[in-house]
Amino acid sequence: MAPPVYNKFEDRVFLALVAVVTFGLAVVSAPFFGAILWAVILTIVFFPMRNRLMRAMPGHRNRTALLTLLIIILAVIFPMLLLGVFLVNEASDFYMSVQAGQVDFDAYFAQAVAQMPLWASHYLEPVGLTNLDAALAKAGAALANSVEVIAARALGIGQSAFSFLLALGVMLYLTFFLLRDGPELVKRVGNAVPLRVEQRDAVISTFALVIRATIKGSLVVAVLQGVIGGLIFWALDIRAPLLWGVVMTVLAFLPVVGTGLVWLPVAIYLLATGALWQGVVLMFAGIFIIGLVDNVVRPILVGRDTRLPDYLVLISTLGGLVVFGANGVVIGPVIAALFLTVWEIFARERNGTA
Repeated sequence: MAPPVYNKFEDRVFLALVAVVTFGLAVVSAPFFGAILWAVILTIVFFPMRNRLMRAMPGHRNRTALLTLLIIILAVIFPMLLLGVFLVNEASDFYMSVQAGQVDFDAYFAQAVAQMPLWASHYLEPVGLTNLDAALAKAGAALANSVEVIAARALGIGQSAFSFLLALGVMLYLTFFLLRDGPELVKRVGNAVPLRVEQRDAVISTFALVIRATIKGSLVVAVLQGVIGGLIFWALDIRAPLLWGVVMTVLAFLPVVGTGLVWLPVAIYLLATGALWQGVVLMFAGIFIIGLVDNVVRPILVGRDTRLPDYLVLISTLGGLVVFGANGVVIGPVIAALFLTVWEIFARERNGTA
């Protein structure tokens, strides 16, 4: 039987149909973009464990996928939900302390200014930063906007609880099927992608490699730095250590500066207010414990070959956060890594054919 013959017009119409249907699916799936993304991420990260379970229980795809999903829930989902509950409680207590006057920013600021050396006061006084009212006036607009955003997010927590639970359910449901049918889906998608085999394999392997490197390297290291920072704050009796630990976890995704945006100002404040040993301990711990976690732990987890240049990580992470929100922490570095991979393939093939 002879293969069907298509003219150029029919080919173009069919390609347009493929594009329209694909775009339509993207629009329909957009509300669950985060759930789909994290289902793919969890599947990639935990797929080696699924394979080990599959070797131990051959022929039981449903059982191994379900067992892997249970491990994900116990090891990742449940601790994150528990941390969220503790964080909300601590943030609420801190807010109530501020409202009750137990946290007096006026007194803290005056104490810090009084302990400043004369040379520091000499430089800060002309710009009005030795007076709390003047300092707040300079940052008034930004402070007001920040408070409004935080208040809106706090009020939105209860309103979006149903949406969060729905997205969580979709993520877990999709993760199960990706764990069960992942190899077949990758094969079908790979066969449909209009690339040469070596190009397709390079892009797919880079995508999986960067996802694992980002989660194992960036996320695990960030969590570890946040936990260590929170414990140090707790040991030094600094208020709201869990809240500051979470903040350090988020900032740890930014190379070079990272957690130093939290512990360094606090250490300077402690030194300026006469809490010398606490300030010295925090400074030492920040430099030699929190700061070295990235250089020691990350190579152990992912090796040095998969690490992107720091400047590219910084740009792609910040850009990802701006464009994609919290999901951009992963999407940004993945796009950057795929950019390098695609251009490397292009340059290699171009030089090979020159």
